[in-house]
Amino acid sequence: MKLKIGNHILLIFGAFIMIVPFLWMVSTSLKTFGESMQVPPTILPKEWKFENYAEVFESVNFIKYYINTIALTLGRTIAQLFLCSLAAFAFARLTFPFKNTIFIAILSVLMVPPQVILIPNYAILTQLGWIDTFYALIVPGMFSAFGVFLLRQFFMGIPKELDEAATMDGCSLFGIYWRIILPNATPALIALGIFTILAAWNDFLWPLVMTSSENMRVLSVGIAAFQGQYSTDYPLLMAGAVLSTIPMLIMFILFQKHLISGIALQGVRR
Repeated sequence: MKLKIGNHILLIFGAFIMIVPFLWMVSTSLKTFGESMQVPPTILPKEWKFENYAEVFESVNFIKYYINTIALTLGRTIAQLFLCSLAAFAFARLTFPFKNTIFIAILSVLMVPPQVILIPNYAILTQLGWIDTFYALIVPGMFSAFGVFLLRQFFMGIPKELDEAATMDGCSLFGIYWRIILPNATPALIALGIFTILAAWNDFLWPLVMTSSENMRVLSVGIAAFQGQYSTDYPLLMAGAVLSTIPMLIMFILFQKHLISGIALQGVRR
């Protein structure tokens, strides 16, 4: 009984630490600029300024940022789910020369910080003429070593007898992948999809470097425009952050069970 109480206290404390910054962001987004700079700070706004949210759309092209971010996120997510699942299927089910060596080489990419390859990637995209285009935002993020590893481990837990039965029924190799493997790997695919969506939606450094025009900005870069060199409009900055966070909150609420089941099943599969 004491252990359960201790666990609940620990969970409540952890939830408090995670929720307070979000609540503070919402509170600041409803304050005036003067109140946001007040010392000591106020917890709740003295004057609830809901106009800050309308001003976000008036100050910058926020709708365009939303469209660009959605296009970036969908492009990366759909491509990763397809390409990573194909690669994972090959490593889990096929036999070919140097399979383990190639798989280890792919996993070694996880040890390379993205900042290390930023300049080489920029040089390549410049030669291709893709700078400040959706090609630069989407194509380099269409493959993920983590996604291949996650799906490969899940696919290995699916009984191979299903493949053999499908082969006896005349199913092709791609048919086994499409009709047998993918339907049985739905939790892992949803988990990878959520991870990819979060990473793409919150990506800042890559869009900042690869785009230069107002027309190609995404939410993370656009919101940073409220932060100036000498002063920052914190209420507008927080209002923009709240607006950009809402889709991710809705997604997590809708798919949290699938995410948890995907990770849990991943842990018990060989």
